[in-house]
Amino acid sequence: MPIIDFHNHYYPPGYLKALQAGESAVHVTIDERGNPLLHYPGDYNIAVPGQRDLDVREKMLNDLGIDLQVYTMTTPGTHVETPATAARLASLVNDEFAEGIAAHPGRFSALATLPLNDPAASVKELERACKQLGLRGAMLFSNVNHVALADPRFLPLYELANDLEAILYIHPTHPLGVEAMTDYWLMPLVGFLFDTTLAASKLVFEGIPEKFPKITWVLTHLGGAIPYLAERLDRGYRAFKECRVNIQRPPSEYLKKFYFDTVNFNTDALKLAIAFAGADHLLAGSDYAHQIGSPRLMLESLWSLDISEADRNAILGGNAARLLRLESAKSA
Repeated sequence: MPIIDFHNHYYPPGYLKALQAGESAVHVTIDERGNPLLHYPGDYNIAVPGQRDLDVREKMLNDLGIDLQVYTMTTPGTHVETPATAARLASLVNDEFAEGIAAHPGRFSALATLPLNDPAASVKELERACKQLGLRGAMLFSNVNHVALADPRFLPLYELANDLEAILYIHPTHPLGVEAMTDYWLMPLVGFLFDTTLAASKLVFEGIPEKFPKITWVLTHLGGAIPYLAERLDRGYRAFKECRVNIQRPPSEYLKKFYFDTVNFNTDALKLAIAFAGADHLLAGSDYAHQIGSPRLMLESLWSLDISEADRNAILGGNAARLLRLESAKSA
């Protein structure tokens, strides 16, 4: 069974060059080691070599025995740009994603980035990414310039994703109220997790997964707090009529069909997610090459779980291979 890292990030070189050329709203500086730093409220990302060079990344995969990575864009995302720039940069990123996959056969897959501040352009780009570039879906940010993913403006995107039977992977970005999270790295440490939780909860209460049952939803960082708080959402469903307007079943019944990556390296947290959604709905993830990510901890935490070998193999790669429709992954 292959080992597949479903949560990691890649800044393609052409995208970084566009940012550094001033074609973007993102402020870029260079650190003493020559790494680009991408700044946004409450956080910044360091584009270390593994974040922008697939040869460096492939060596890491070989060293750790990881067969394949599913790379995605990360914060701040193209939606912080003007709509026209967002569409152009998203297209550039996705083209480079596909080029990277072709240049390293069997080692990488990807999910598209979309110009989410322009829903119509996002529909066009998702269709192009899936039908022309061969990607299986896209990563969505947990809010789009503080607009919820459950907002009706995104319904055409979900209609297309449903028709394509696509993967939609929700990754956090800086949440509303980020000004309260700018010290102690509280935005990525706390804000990220709750923005994912809020996005998933609102999508369910809005009835989006019920309306579009062929979409495969994946949540980063073990679903934020979803496995821990799902029972409370169900109590809300029973207590408040507003929580029953758009859905026919308790929220947990929809959320248990979501997938959760394992970017929480605490084994007790992993056990809770397995108890909530089942081992068949967890996907190994490392958050490489962020400062807070670790392919090694990803592997150590999963190997240390007291579960069956069948369940461990499913989490390490079998579930991801099924979602990506991979016949096999090249052994490292």
